[in-house]
Amino acid sequence: MAAKRTKTRWGVHLALIAVCALVALPALYAVQMATLTFAQTMVAPPQVFPPGGDLLANLTALFQRQNFGTMLVNTTLVALVVALGKTSLGLLAALAFVYFRFPGKTVLFFAVLFTLLLPTEIILLPLFRMMSDLGWGEAHPRLALTVPFLATAAGTFLFRQHFSNIPRELAEAAQIDGAAPLRFLLAVLIPMSWNVIGAHLLVQFIASWNQYLWSLLIVSDPAQQMIQVGVKQTMSAGLQTDFGLLMTAGVAASLPPLILFVALHRQFMNGFSLTQDK
Repeated sequence: MAAKRTKTRWGVHLALIAVCALVALPALYAVQMATLTFAQTMVAPPQVFPPGGDLLANLTALFQRQNFGTMLVNTTLVALVVALGKTSLGLLAALAFVYFRFPGKTVLFFAVLFTLLLPTEIILLPLFRMMSDLGWGEAHPRLALTVPFLATAAGTFLFRQHFSNIPRELAEAAQIDGAAPLRFLLAVLIPMSWNVIGAHLLVQFIASWNQYLWSLLIVSDPAQQMIQVGVKQTMSAGLQTDFGLLMTAGVAASLPPLILFVALHRQFMNGFSLTQDK
């Protein structure tokens, strides 16, 4: 019986390794292409193994030929502001929906959830006209990239579900002790919610980081542009696409979200496992 279990376990592990390798294959191939010169990428089929030795040269060319470093900084700042703003407003909204009583609370909550059914692409045109009327597109592109996206129905729903699982006795005890709602949020709810906060922060940072269409529409100044547009510009530069340079741009643009995911992966896994409703 023990031998059979060992064989089954090895079989499951081998299957999982094969699936992980298959999922990681595109990323590994991108890293491989990033190490090749332009001439090597033009060979059919491109060199798959061993890796080339031009990764540093491609990185140097990437940061010298374009405002790639500036775009990385711009995108990091915008993604952090949006992620922190969505998390903060989501916490406040969830606090109101769980611990406050007011007329139409249920209707309002479902109205907030309804916005989850609206993809960003649907509101781009009216949002673009609003930003143009405010003058943010030309004069203040970072405001146009951040302010319209500071509120999130997903964060409100996530934190509301989590707060609903916290015993009501804590709120009653805090009220007896004279703690105001914000004091209760800062001293009790947030320390008990770090996993959920970290998971939400990570998801919103990655979503903001990968935003392409809105930044392409609203930002006209190359010095204020975002990294996803910079990757696209790398592909369209020159008469022929330098796939080595393009893959280098893609890999470099993926590193900040990857680093954040590695730093917050425990909160990400634990956060979503703790949000089941009663």
